[in-house]
Amino acid sequence: MSDGLLPAWMVWALLSACFAALTAILAKLGVEGISADLATLIRTAVVFLLLVGLFVASGESLSPTSISPKTALFLVLSGLATGASWLCYFRALKLGPASQVAPVDKLSVVLVALFGVLVLGERLSGVNWLGVVLITAGVVLLAVK
Repeated sequence: MSDGLLPAWMVWALLSACFAALTAILAKLGVEGISADLATLIRTAVVFLLLVGLFVASGESLSPTSISPKTALFLVLSGLATGASWLCYFRALKLGPASQVAPVDKLSVVLVALFGVLVLGERLSGVNWLGVVLITAGVVLLAVK
């Protein structure tokens, strides 16, 4: 998938963005008439079943002993953060318009850049920092009614 015009990671990232956009619209439609927590539960169950199916279809073996305690800890913490994010996201969608909730949620891009620098020691160029500022400004402009 990397032999085309874009590197493989970019193709997957663009697909992720498209599915994330669909997620916002479909979730907003789906949260009507039910609690945000029930909507999150249904979404999580669907994701779980999809991933189980993909894992089984891949033929990959499940060997929990091959996972280091450090890796397991960070994956569990990541799962908890994902769950918290989804709960908050569905509550926000229940209360507000998708066209404003989704951009504010995407402040995660800015936070990842900041955490990447502070926690992972990554370096951002001047152009990268400009992107962080522009994304922040874009979120503010989209979120203001």
